[in-house]
Order: sequence, then structure tokens, then C-alpha cells
Amino acid sequence: MRYYTIVIAFTCIEIFTLIKPGYSQLDPDKILQKNKNIPKVLLVGSWHFNYPGLDANVTKEKGRINIYSAQRQKELEELLDYIAAFKPTKIMLESGAITGYLTHNWNEWKAGKAKLYASERSQIGIRLMDRLKLDTVYGVDDGALLMDCLYDSTFKSTPYIDSITRRHYFGGNDSIQNRYKQFYDYQDKYELHNTLLKSFTYLNSDKVLNRYFGAYIAGGQFTSVEDEGPDALSMFWINRNLRIFRNIQRIPTTANDKILVLFGAGHVAILKWLFECSPEYQVVKFGEVLKGK
Repeated sequence: MRYYTIVIAFTCIEIFTLIKPGYSQLDPDKILQKNKNIPKVLLVGSWHFNYPGLDANVTKEKGRINIYSAQRQKELEELLDYIAAFKPTKIMLESGAITGYLTHNWNEWKAGKAKLYASERSQIGIRLMDRLKLDTVYGVDDGALLMDCLYDSTFKSTPYIDSITRRHYFGGNDSIQNRYKQFYDYQDKYELHNTLLKSFTYLNSDKVLNRYFGAYIAGGQFTSVEDEGPDALSMFWINRNLRIFRNIQRIPTTANDKILVLFGAGHVAILKWLFECSPEYQVVKFGEVLKGK
């Protein structure tokens, strides 16, 4: 009993020694950012306006919006007004590095020869490039290490890698994934019956974005008996978004840049975490674009 009393006493002495009068807590950014200006980042999560059917949740035909309709084009102007208030100086899209097909489509559209593609890359990204008189957009999408291991001959596959490539998709029929399917159905209906700006505001709220990522770690393919689930997630979805983040880092920026990152909403929870953890960027939340204006 005396031994424990002595240990507690010495521990208390050590704690009180560390807490010296006048030595206050420090915001780490006073050291890491040195109070300098840093690029601001606005992350915008979207659904794919052209509905390519490549995501885990495939929207039924009757639940899809027609971005070309007069009503949706009117709503699109409202959404663009809102995002433009951020005053982006660089626009980064879910596209490969070669974005010439987008700018070619833009030139054809400006000449009255073609419609802009239906995708959010064009309807939001290219329209904003045009509106803000920027000369380019940046494609920063990437593949994943797991797919390299499967398809790239420079990577040597193993029986274990082969086994986890069969888990690189996510979903399932367990109870939590069935509830996610209900949530996705609800969201499709919400987007169908609300304006684009209202839908984007909901989709880009912190809780919705976080729950989007939650689909990858709750039930389904993640809960393997051994480590195949965590390994597949880290080598596929996490790795892909880390590569995307690195692609964004590679693009030269200045302290005064305002970077718009437009991606499918499933990417944004991870990208938001990466940007918020990095002292090299300042994240502006979608719902706070007009704050202080």
C-alpha cells in the first residue's frame, strides 16, 4: 500500500513540475504554419451527373436527374454562383492527367458546335473555368496499388494478393450494408426532389461525408476473418485517394491560391481528412463558403 502511495505522489510531483505558471498551451500552427498565408481548399463532393454506373450504388433510371433540362440548368447557375464565391484560382477534377478532351469539348461548346458533356467535370468544372476566365483544369485522379498488382506486369503478384483483389469492391448483404442501400435510395430521391445547391449542401455536410466512408469499414467486404478486408481497403480505396492527394501536391501553388477539388463524394471524406491534417493547406467547408463575405 505504501508503494502505491509513493508512486502516486511522485507522479503528481512530475505533473505539477510540467505545468509551470505562465507556460500556456500552444496552437501547433504557430510553429507549423508560422502564421503565414497558405492555399485554401474547397472540397466539393458530387454524384456523377452522367451516371456511368461504375460506383457501388447505381442509381435507378427513374431516380436520375437530367442535367440538361431547363430547370436543372437554372439550378446549376445557382450552384455555380455559390461555388464561384470561393473564387477558385485552380480547379482539380476527377479525371486523368490528360484533360484535353474536356477543353476540346469546351472549345466546341463556346463555338456553338456541341453541348458540354453531362458529367459534373464539365457542368461544374469546365463551366467554372469559363466563368472565372481560367486557362486550364487539372486532372488529378489516379488508380490504386491493388490494381497495379493485378494488371501491371512490373508488379509480382502472389496468391495472397490474388485473394484480396477479389475483395477490392465493397458492399454486401449484411444488415449494415442493407441499411446503406436504404440510405443511398433516400439520397437519390432527395437529389431528384431538391435543387442542386440544396442537394450539394446536404451531400457535403460533415456527417454525410463521414458516413459515406463508413460504408467501407462497416460490415460487407471489410469484416474478413483474417486481414484480407483491411488490406484490400488500404491497397485499393485508401491508396487511390492518397495518390490523388499526392497528385494535387505536385501542382505548383502559391500562398494566395484557392483550390477547388471536385470529386465523387465517396472520395471526399478521405481527402478532407488528409487536407485537414496537413499544415500546408486550409480547408474551407462547403457550407461555409459565404461565411465572412
